[in-house]
Amino acid sequence: MKFQTTDPVKEPSAVLYQRCTVDLRSGAITMADVPCRNFEEVVGGFGRSFQTLAERRITTAYCDENPLIVNTGLLSGSTAMTGMRTYFSGYSPIKGSKKGLPAAMWSAGSGKFGAKFKWTGLDELIFENRSATPVYALIREGTDGPLVELKPAEHLLGLSTHAKIMALQKEYPDAHFAAIGQAGEHWQTVTMGAVALSTENQLKSGEDKCRFAGRGGMGSLMGYKNLIALVAQSSDKLKPLTEEVKKVNINVVKGGGSARLQPINRGGGGGTWAAYDVLQAFHAVPLNNFRPQGNALPERLLRENVEKDYDIKSEACYRCGITCHNNIYEKHADGSRGEFLAKFDYEPLNLLGTNLGLHDAGQAARLIQLGDNYGMDAISLGVTISYALAYNERHPEQPILNGATFGDYEKIRELVIAAGEGRLPEIGQGSMRLAASTGETGYAYHVKGLEIAAYQPETNPGYAWAIAGGHMSMGTYGLLTREGKSDIDSWVQGITQDKLQIVGFDMIGLCKFFDITKGIGTQMVVDCLKSELNLEVTPDALRLAVRRAFLRGLALELRQGYSKEEFTLPAEVFDEPNPHIKLPNITTREFFAELSAKVWAAFEPELEEFLP
Repeated sequence: MKFQTTDPVKEPSAVLYQRCTVDLRSGAITMADVPCRNFEEVVGGFGRSFQTLAERRITTAYCDENPLIVNTGLLSGSTAMTGMRTYFSGYSPIKGSKKGLPAAMWSAGSGKFGAKFKWTGLDELIFENRSATPVYALIREGTDGPLVELKPAEHLLGLSTHAKIMALQKEYPDAHFAAIGQAGEHWQTVTMGAVALSTENQLKSGEDKCRFAGRGGMGSLMGYKNLIALVAQSSDKLKPLTEEVKKVNINVVKGGGSARLQPINRGGGGGTWAAYDVLQAFHAVPLNNFRPQGNALPERLLRENVEKDYDIKSEACYRCGITCHNNIYEKHADGSRGEFLAKFDYEPLNLLGTNLGLHDAGQAARLIQLGDNYGMDAISLGVTISYALAYNERHPEQPILNGATFGDYEKIRELVIAAGEGRLPEIGQGSMRLAASTGETGYAYHVKGLEIAAYQPETNPGYAWAIAGGHMSMGTYGLLTREGKSDIDSWVQGITQDKLQIVGFDMIGLCKFFDITKGIGTQMVVDCLKSELNLEVTPDALRLAVRRAFLRGLALELRQGYSKEEFTLPAEVFDEPNPHIKLPNITTREFFAELSAKVWAAFEPELEEFLP
């Protein structure tokens, strides 16, 4: 980016970002320095891409007019801890209104690809139209600025996400990569395709340790465009670490919400996996399609029980000290480490394990690995399968698909493979469409067409107003379980003010664990922007930019045909309250109706600015 001001809030047009537009049909490539229209565009990520998407009238995701936008944020590639994020935006093939219109969506991922992309000198890459043949895009630094070219990709077809990345590494040993799997290649029958992002650990070890931009089917959109992978080739350009940023990084590791994610030997809970312990205390760990039974079954996948039979290594992303995930390996009889199985994060472990009635860590790991290799969003995949299992439990005399039931690992594995290979659109196209085909929609656990994460909706009515997945874009998932808030006013405040601030991390280039409870409107972020880029910003200016970006996303949902009635939770949550969840019931129809009225009363006066 080019900064011709130190005050991007008052003078956003004095900040220019380098955009490359690639016409996949003709092969034409155009570079431009684009002045920012407002501070949201300066911050980056979906704060910028949604403004481009708002200019398009898209009625179906798979059309040439639907762009794929790849960009970063202000602090991607910086020395600020977690500054590695890449964002993929477009109109989603899986998330859409009942009127049949696709929703604007973004997906975020870590790994080192985002930093390499930024270091090429490019800030945003827009893919228009569709290539007639499979291609990958090579983005590299040149003597006079970034260079982008398209290369034939037939040799990559049919490979897993990991195999594509390792094949490309042989050609570009100094690069990092983003690739789709077989699921994205079968975009016609799979709308939950993810984008795999390479990691340092993966490239050095040869083990399939990708990170993923999973939500919303951006990998399927890539597949439709015949864009199989991206290669970012650049020398590393990290600045020397300043004392200001060093202090911030130490605070990120030791304070705020990330301290509890540290490995157990550092006094933390052992990564996101620790959510099992927190939620099981309330019997709120999703089980058998989000119906906890008040028993100890989820405890079989507590870390302390898994490590008896498997070797567990806590690991971190490139240059990150949070160490939020765990890699699981087989354990030999002598206690030594065996084959790498999968990366355990809370959502995939639950939604491809406990929530399917599977309580064996090895089985869950194999399903996670399969989904990752095929390139499918673990959340959408797991929740769609759990719906099918719930349907079969209700209709044992006339089951659907292969008749799989909760706990039947072999048949569940068959569903994952068939979906990944494009042979099972009933799973590959998500729970909203599957439930519509059966006519039983009440226990399909999606909100506005996007499957919910592994937090009981009974504990999180904020899901209804999330614009890109409940735990990504509405930070209310701990408002009841962690903060104990069960009154209307606290929930209105959370949804309309405080907890929507989590989306700021999908603008600026930082992971949410940088400060998951507060968002980016903090002195820590201000200090990083000053030290890294010499920008004068205030926490209030950042918070306002985040709010405006969120409201723009909400307005886009309304423009794409969502009625207010679709901003709701699965009907089962209201109609069959679960007596086993040991928390106040904040999802009665009466509570939700009052909450909805007050939330819309707060949002609507501000939405007028963003509606056509």
